[in-house]
Amino acid sequence: MEDVRISFFDTKPFDQEFFDRMNAQYDYTIKYFRSRLTPDSAVLSQGSNVVCAFVNDIISAPVIDALEANGIRLIALRCAGYNNVDFRAAFGRIHVVRVPAYSPYAVAEHAVALMLSLNRKTHRAFYRTRDSNFNINGLLGFDMFGKTAGVIGTGKIGKVAANILRGFGMEVLAYDAFPDEQFAIQTGVKYVDLDTLYRKSEIITLHCPLTRDTYHLIENKSIAKMKDGVMIINTGRGQLIDTPDLIEALKTGKVGSAGLDVYEEESAYFFEDFSTTVISDDVLARLLSFHNVLVTSHQGFFTREALESIAEVTLDNIRDFFQDKKLVNEICYQCERNTCHKQESGRCF
Repeated sequence: MEDVRISFFDTKPFDQEFFDRMNAQYDYTIKYFRSRLTPDSAVLSQGSNVVCAFVNDIISAPVIDALEANGIRLIALRCAGYNNVDFRAAFGRIHVVRVPAYSPYAVAEHAVALMLSLNRKTHRAFYRTRDSNFNINGLLGFDMFGKTAGVIGTGKIGKVAANILRGFGMEVLAYDAFPDEQFAIQTGVKYVDLDTLYRKSEIITLHCPLTRDTYHLIENKSIAKMKDGVMIINTGRGQLIDTPDLIEALKTGKVGSAGLDVYEEESAYFFEDFSTTVISDDVLARLLSFHNVLVTSHQGFFTREALESIAEVTLDNIRDFFQDKKLVNEICYQCERNTCHKQESGRCF
């Protein structure tokens, strides 16, 4: 196998810690860069044959051109989502692999943590008691037992979330473009159409991928179909929600609360420290002003088990590429539309 040389972009301390530990089994050459992958920073990939990228690296056509010119043969995404990749530009030139299921438990549990915090207002109670204020007025919640939760997207994460919510004694309605009826039979989850899910759910949690069909899935028209005071949770992708429409619904009380681990324009802020500066994004600043909105900075994946899995699967994907093995985690623009017929080699091209 040829020498594997990886340019690793948007590096955080935890990335290097877990990848260095896992790389002891592979002995690849990894160069870590703090900068995100852009047309300007793509030059840093010179001398490598692999680029490792994350959710906020914008892998556009100009970036693909620059990477190919630098001899990059593989883009290894260390995440499940891939809406940041121009697959048409990459097809036939650079293979793209991802980590489709690093830890469904990590993300599903974080989604439920947001629900519990918003419902029982523990995040607000924390600050009150730190200030020696033990008044519980305004912290009233509701029993989740017996209520209805709507789960949009029943891949691995959505299924885990549905099982947790069933454990609370909730009725769980689900929507998926490709429903798993066997899962429904085994768990008591009921598949319904989106309008029914919107109409009946007290809590709606998003676990679907970002595609052309799901872009701004939650907007004025869909929100109007929901129960008054509905709770909306998003640990998927920021662009699943039209944020200005969500803000209007929060202002009127149509949406009672929102838990957001992702945000449409998060790449400018998430994973960085802006505690000593003014946030210039007025939409994000408005979200942060609501007492009934809980924003976390894309940390749903952030568990030890998930980081170990991300490192292992990413490095396995790279190994399989250079050993000419089937790329089980490859994705292309035809895969996005479920029309990819992989070659006999088990690769998209």
